Amino acid sequence: MLLCFIVFAVSSQNDLGDVTRDSVYFIEWCNFIILWLRVTIQLPGSLSMVFPQSTAYGWLMLAGIFVSIFMWSRLARRDERLVLVYIAALASAFLGAKLVYLAAEGWLHWHDENRWMILATGKSITGALLGGYAGVEIAKRLLAYRGATGDWFAVIVPVAIMLGRVGCVLHGCCLGRVCEASWFTMNDAAGIARWPAAEVEFIFNALMLVIVLIFRWRKVLPGQHFHIYLMAYGSFRFAHEFLRETPQIVGPISGYQIAALGVAALGLWGFVRRRNYLLKHPAAGV
Repeated sequence: MLLCFIVFAVSSQNDLGDVTRDSVYFIEWCNFIILWLRVTIQLPGSLSMVFPQSTAYGWLMLAGIFVSIFMWSRLARRDERLVLVYIAALASAFLGAKLVYLAAEGWLHWHDENRWMILATGKSITGALLGGYAGVEIAKRLLAYRGATGDWFAVIVPVAIMLGRVGCVLHGCCLGRVCEASWFTMNDAAGIARWPAAEVEFIFNALMLVIVLIFRWRKVLPGQHFHIYLMAYGSFRFAHEFLRETPQIVGPISGYQIAALGVAALGLWGFVRRRNYLLKHPAAGV
């Protein structure tokens, strides 16, 4: 119900303090998304409608969503349209995460006896970034919102991914390739030494978070922080994918690497577009 609380906090009110009709619509949408989240991700304990068994992975994914809601609520108080922008980002991120997973490897599990569980729970960070970006841009255009929101997402996204990667470590998923045991390797559930894929991605996002916070503090390239993050993450993920245990669908290239290139290209396109906009409208960058 936290989404509903945010909507209530930033929604427009009449002189008597009653929530307007638009707020009711917003709350209905929040309830719909909460219901959808319950059947899309492994929510812990009694919150789950499909997966009754609690998992650390589910808790951490839920924590990532709550953290993003908490951080976005500070911005949303400035303009109630930002509530819908956030909802669009969250919904489209889940849709993108699912579609890219299905295209990258989900279809390979069709003949698995547990295929429905695998297909229901599989998702991709690269797909979430692509879908979330598209959802935000569409929502902003429909709502006629011209302000930059990327700098906030540049803080929210690394934190959410870091929480997700902690869940990967605890859950034993998103493994790296088998390699010779060394000081940096991690053993999987079978005791096999592997490249620490989830841990390395956690470190990368922690470093990017520090960089973004420094940029915010020094007011470096305002309005471009998320584009910089997308270019950096897409490039990192493309290279790092060679060390991850993921299916290769085009020679040595995995579907996630194709999506990672899309993320980097999207960041570059957004960076150039934003720069050109600021050149024409210098006051928008103040």
